[in-house]
Amino acid sequence: MGEVRIGVFLLAPGFPGREHGEVLRAAVETAVAAERAGFDDVWIAEHHFTPYGLCPSAVTLAAHVLGRTSRVTVGTAVSVLSTVHPVALAEQAVLLDHVSGGRFRLGVGRGGPWVDLEVFGTGLARYEEGFPESLDLLLAALSGAPVSAGGPTFRFPPVEPHPRPSRPLRPVVAVTSEPTLRVAAARGLPMLLGMHIGDADKAALVDAYTRAAPSSRATHIAAGLAQVADTTEEAVAVVTGSLPAWLVPGLAAHRRADGRPYHPRNAEEYTALLCRLHPVGSPARCAAVLRTTIETTGVRHVILAVEGSGDPAATLENVARLGAEVLPAVRASR
Repeated sequence: MGEVRIGVFLLAPGFPGREHGEVLRAAVETAVAAERAGFDDVWIAEHHFTPYGLCPSAVTLAAHVLGRTSRVTVGTAVSVLSTVHPVALAEQAVLLDHVSGGRFRLGVGRGGPWVDLEVFGTGLARYEEGFPESLDLLLAALSGAPVSAGGPTFRFPPVEPHPRPSRPLRPVVAVTSEPTLRVAAARGLPMLLGMHIGDADKAALVDAYTRAAPSSRATHIAAGLAQVADTTEEAVAVVTGSLPAWLVPGLAAHRRADGRPYHPRNAEEYTALLCRLHPVGSPARCAAVLRTTIETTGVRHVILAVEGSGDPAATLENVARLGAEVLPAVRASR
């Protein structure tokens, strides 16, 4: 199958009854455990104004995790580009890349049409129309050359970013739609494909990207959910017994910036879907599902959400078992 990379995807989920500081500290300990268990990287999600995820700055938490680890790559999955100045984000990315010895990886996304846009003053247009302009300005600032802007959103004279990057920094782009796929493909940037879709849909996005950018050598990333137990029935029971209690308030908290009503998906149905699509089960099933995803999609870099039990101790056990009983089986099949 070629080289395979497997990482963890940390959402810092706000399960009911858990103190917020405890959740964030547990996410850091999960990252440390992932390095110990043999995972290749750790990716940190960013959310605002919803208990779906309690980390409002993926870059900030990534910086802390980089300080607590020594081997794994640490990335953002993703920093929301529609609510931050691209040059400021580029400065932070270059800074972390330098001080970590090249272990930082930037991931960015368009985000959603949420109230975040109103709170941070960037506006709905940054989400609906401004993503390509923001991404191009980010790329220019990451290049190390003097950067200026004269577009509809950003206007400023040439400035020279410091520190300069020591190597090319090419962000990964979260892709959930054809327009964003075209933006990423036009710039040869790798895609991050969400866990809300299965292998066939991921493969279709990869095929569409290849048609749009046939010469690109971008290495895409696929996200999924992982929960291992002695039997598949036990693993499914853990996830179905915990995830809806987090998903219901987490998804319901989203508010649209345009005031239109938002109707979140059914939490129980979504949980069942995640269990079917992803490595939730016995060690053998988890390894088989991961192998199938890699072979079907052609994506050889997978990141796994491991906090589905809602319990910090159980999460650490999940990470340890995945590292000991699942990752070697996947890597042995290369």
